[in-house]
Amino acid sequence: MSVNQQAHTGPPFGQPQTGYPGYSQPGYGGQQIPGIPSSQYGAYNGPMSGYQQTGPPQGYFPSLGFPSKGSPVSLDSEASFAPNLIGSLRAATTSGAPASTSGALVSPAYSQFGQGDVRNGIPPTVPLPRPSAAQQFIPGTASTPITQPAPFQQYGPPPTSTQQLTNHMAGMQISGISTSAPPPAGLGYGPPTSVPSSSRSFPATGSGQYVYSNQGPPPPNMPHGLPPTCLSQGLPMAQPAISGPPSSALHHSSQSSGFAPPPTSATVGASSYPPAAGVSRPSTMQGASLPGQAAPGLPASQPNHVTSPPPMAGPPPGPPIAGFQGPPPPTHPSQPGYPLQQNGSFGQNRGTQPNYGAAYSGPANYASQPGPPPPPKRLDPDSIPSPQLNELPPQQKPRHRIDPDAIPSPIQVIEDDRNNRGSEPFVTGVRGQVPPLVTTNFLVKDQGNASPRFIRCTSYNIPCTSDMTKQSQVPLAAVIKPLATLPTEEAPPYLVDHGETGPIRCNRCKAYMCPFMQFIEGGRRFQCCFCSCVTEVPSHYFQHLDHTGRRVDYYDRPELSLGSYEFLATVDYCKNNKFPNPPAFIFMIDVSYNAIRSGLVRLICEELKTLLDYLPREGNMEESAIRVGFVTYNKVLHFYNVKSSLAQPQMMVVSDVADMFVPLLDGFLVNVNESRAVFTSLLDQIPEMFADTRETETVFAPVIQAGMEALKAAECAGKLFIFHTSLPIAEAPGKLKNRDDKKLINTDKEKTLFQPQTGFYSNLAKECVAQGCCVDLFLFPNQYLDVATLGVVPYQTGGSIYKYAYFQVETDQERFLNDLRRDVQKVVGFDAVMRVRTSTGIRATDFFGAFYMSNTTDVELAGLDSDKTITVEFKHDDKLSEDSGALLQCAVLYTSCAGQRRLRIHNLSLNCCTQLADLYRNCETDTLINFLAKFAYRGVLNNPVKTVRDTLINQCAQILACYRKNCASPSSAGQLILPECMKLLPVYLNCVLKSDVLQPGSEVTTDDRSYIRQLVSSMDVADTNVFFYPRLLPLTKVDLNSDSLPIAIRNSEERLSKGDIYLLENGLNIFLWIGVNVQQGLIQNLFGVSSFSQINSTMCTLPVLDNPFSKRVRSIIDMFQSQRSRYMKLMIVKQEDKLDMLFKHFLMEDKSMNGGASYVDFLCHMHKEIRQLLS
Repeated sequence: MSVNQQAHTGPPFGQPQTGYPGYSQPGYGGQQIPGIPSSQYGAYNGPMSGYQQTGPPQGYFPSLGFPSKGSPVSLDSEASFAPNLIGSLRAATTSGAPASTSGALVSPAYSQFGQGDVRNGIPPTVPLPRPSAAQQFIPGTASTPITQPAPFQQYGPPPTSTQQLTNHMAGMQISGISTSAPPPAGLGYGPPTSVPSSSRSFPATGSGQYVYSNQGPPPPNMPHGLPPTCLSQGLPMAQPAISGPPSSALHHSSQSSGFAPPPTSATVGASSYPPAAGVSRPSTMQGASLPGQAAPGLPASQPNHVTSPPPMAGPPPGPPIAGFQGPPPPTHPSQPGYPLQQNGSFGQNRGTQPNYGAAYSGPANYASQPGPPPPPKRLDPDSIPSPQLNELPPQQKPRHRIDPDAIPSPIQVIEDDRNNRGSEPFVTGVRGQVPPLVTTNFLVKDQGNASPRFIRCTSYNIPCTSDMTKQSQVPLAAVIKPLATLPTEEAPPYLVDHGETGPIRCNRCKAYMCPFMQFIEGGRRFQCCFCSCVTEVPSHYFQHLDHTGRRVDYYDRPELSLGSYEFLATVDYCKNNKFPNPPAFIFMIDVSYNAIRSGLVRLICEELKTLLDYLPREGNMEESAIRVGFVTYNKVLHFYNVKSSLAQPQMMVVSDVADMFVPLLDGFLVNVNESRAVFTSLLDQIPEMFADTRETETVFAPVIQAGMEALKAAECAGKLFIFHTSLPIAEAPGKLKNRDDKKLINTDKEKTLFQPQTGFYSNLAKECVAQGCCVDLFLFPNQYLDVATLGVVPYQTGGSIYKYAYFQVETDQERFLNDLRRDVQKVVGFDAVMRVRTSTGIRATDFFGAFYMSNTTDVELAGLDSDKTITVEFKHDDKLSEDSGALLQCAVLYTSCAGQRRLRIHNLSLNCCTQLADLYRNCETDTLINFLAKFAYRGVLNNPVKTVRDTLINQCAQILACYRKNCASPSSAGQLILPECMKLLPVYLNCVLKSDVLQPGSEVTTDDRSYIRQLVSSMDVADTNVFFYPRLLPLTKVDLNSDSLPIAIRNSEERLSKGDIYLLENGLNIFLWIGVNVQQGLIQNLFGVSSFSQINSTMCTLPVLDNPFSKRVRSIIDMFQSQRSRYMKLMIVKQEDKLDMLFKHFLMEDKSMNGGASYVDFLCHMHKEIRQLLS
């Protein structure tokens, strides 16, 4: 809504807003909103300036403006951080625009945004008079009498005028606050002296600044009178603010609760939550308590809390009212007064619309409508260092503590997005739409842009110039998962066969035909959307255009109407201009002493007998076209002839490992069904043959060379499955020595631990890629194995590494076998080449993942499976235009498991912006963190870890400082303002910084760090999300009668209750944590034993018991397993047991044992960094 536009008084919530002609404005997830002419896509010229093309979510007053993705979450001191306030009570404005005496809602601060920028708040129409700062506030003396809904009125009628709307928003009033002198600048106590001064500090409900309303008296044993120094109006609150019936004179309640009478000049607002044991909660505000505060307490509906609140010191609170403990609010009617600034503080914190990252959860509870009580908020502004801190009396300094409930909660953001965006399909027809979060379960309808399952971007609205990008420091990147598995409800990409002529392409840049190509001259030529070159349409492909300029066969051709599709490649796309043979799988088993003794070899041989029936195959084929071969090795290699005509398998030994060759061609790679009897016999014999081995040394490089030579001889691509147990120290090429040295940690030489020992394996990887030989490596180490070196070939060939330290059959067999089954069965493309093309103005400059590059544009992958992602960073090489936006096309050429050569194409269109606010409003934090983690994990190869950590912190501080400087309203430096869609950036970044790669504890091995480093490099966004911030579920809250999961809780020890059982998963492990006070019945139902002490914490699967609780918990674990690309090991953790320390390592919001900061501390640190940048 433009600044100068007349306000439109919107219909009551739940009714559609009139549309903008020609724009299909989907509401949640794309449902059509009545009253808007539907068009399939609308022309691709972007949404109206500043508008996302979505209708207002149900429950909004459209007249409040759209909640803005970019609107800030703020922690501010200038606007007096007052949990009790509903808006910021500003002192005489000293920073930023001068307060206008008329009180109009507009101020010069708006001028930063172009016409039509999405603003929060009502547009100005009626100037509201405002009392001067020093004027005494007496009930009834407001300059303009304003009708006010009665405090307990149930769901009042919708507002019909701006004035009434303002009142509606400001439903709680200040009554009886006496301010005899203007408060000091920068600490805004006392009555508001200006109506909101700019769009950034005036979000629509819940879309940004987090302000704390309705909070009760301070908990006992808290000294009063500490001035807020820094965070106000919100350390962002990602959980709903309390909405409850406002009371008009609660400032007396502190005495009734047994507090000493407050000083007359200032009472302290409560932090609304009893102090955790041993911690005295700081005061949160100076200035009298306000009407509309609820008393402290713990509402039953609190989703992510410990079940029972920590004990309070002092007298017990009064009888609970409407779910709150504490003195009941007086019920006398509200008195006229000054309507408070509406700051998104009423009722629950709203998230945003579909195009915005955080979510919206039902109609706003304005002050006149008591809603269900959401959780209380606590927040101490005083914990971020600021100039005023030095003025405090010394005895007050130790009390600083920000309330963890008052800072953005990942759980709340995830839940809000699920509630708002999970029910409707995500329709990809509109350019630059931000998809639902990876944690939301949603369906995708492809209408011209690739599904977010294939491509996710750090921002869906990219700056038009490189200067803007440099200024914001937001990396422009796409995380691409070309062969991602789709849910059964979504159709896989269509396969298009253009016959011998092959796919239609641009003559100049060779981009493939896609929905964004423009047909001209009646359909005889088309103009490339990437390079603007005009190309003739081949006669066989010609089709007439309709009156809109679109081909009449538009819907019949996937390449014209869909974002993702496949072409059948012609012989020109094949090596040596001949079609490839079907690929082969070679199983290469270490039969040294360690492997035999642990039972590993027998386990592998038994599994392969049945597993080979499940090799991947094309959809309609009777059997898989993949051929298989077998090799065993220790210091020498044993090849097996399993030709179907043989009665018994034959073994051939190659002991000259320095010059590797394959001793047989015919009979090494065979069809499973034809040679079944022979290889079954072989798999029976291998464990017996080597049962008495004493050979402890192994080779490694010759094993890979042998597999590659076998594939070369068979003229096919393929995959090697290598099962390996120890450091290869036997005399052979690629021999390694033990170089593990913990003393290098935190020195400049630490980077050498991540680098390969020798260049030999890099050269070997290059040869493998040329042959299309992908390596998957299963490691079973009992000591240092040098994953950094052994992992080079799997990493550069697009393969995977699996690691099972101290492997024991009884505890690790299930995890290993499940990983092996999944790895053998998953969809994989061989001999793949990927290229990303972009429209003029940006280009792909950097690539992250498991692959090899021989030039600057082509990503080469000997194998590409359905779990692997390639992350691409883009840079500007010219200006972009807002009208045409930016396009990217990812093309992957690969051989399918049936030997068919194919091209898979993914297209995505993004918006471009000239306003930084639009960039910040369309970012996706999960993808940003995925990129930053990969960037950092690559950085440790060449830089000291400390440098890498500092770079990460600095970049994120710059991103947030740029937002603060250019998009947020002017306010005091004591205010931490976070963009709505980046409010989780600090917590997630802290998780990356605390990860084992960047901050290892003493128990983390060098191999573990290398393993995690390589693993994360090709993870997708969903995997990194749960890996860095694990999912933690309270199992005692499980509803046994439904399939829905209990709401997760935050990763902090203070959220755990001794009487509960929790499930924590991070994609690699699942922990089942049992508190010492869990009810005996639950223990009996889950473990089949009668007491806590009898639970066997070494078991790795739950017993199968016939009761609803056991069945439900096992089904949740199975569901988690199915969602992850690796099988997670189940670990039973009893509270205060030895594994408890390991479990706590994954509680990411707490301080870590190895020196990692807690979330609260890190947020303070980030604030300090931002302030330094701004000053």
